[in-house]
Amino acid sequence: EVQLQASGGGLVQPGGSLTLSCAVSGITSSVYTIGWFRQAPGKEREGIACINSGGNTYSVDSVKGRFTISRDNAENTVYLRMISLKPEDTAVYYCAATPRNTATMTTRVYDSWGQGTQVTVSS
Repeated sequence: EVQLQASGGGLVQPGGSLTLSCAVSGITSSVYTIGWFRQAPGKEREGIACINSGGNTYSVDSVKGRFTISRDNAENTVYLRMISLKPEDTAVYYCAATPRNTATMTTRVYDSWGQGTQVTVSS
């Protein structure tokens, strides 16, 4: 059974940084595509970054240059490093997995989801 656990969220001031972790168990994360998603109040869940089995990374324009996804195969953990945070980045952040080798960040493609971690960007 695939299990994912997101952590690392918190309250940060605008311009600050956070690193989220997604601990993966039940699979070898390096052979899956792992994605990071977020959902702000009243909005749909959106994909923001993913890393596939080839180690290729993808991100949406709204976070390019600010968010970096990476993977530690030894720890079976995927990270999302976030810098220059803005109030509009406030959301619950989720990680998810799919056995497909993909660049897609569409929620329906991902089969397994972890619980979210809250990120609040506010002064």
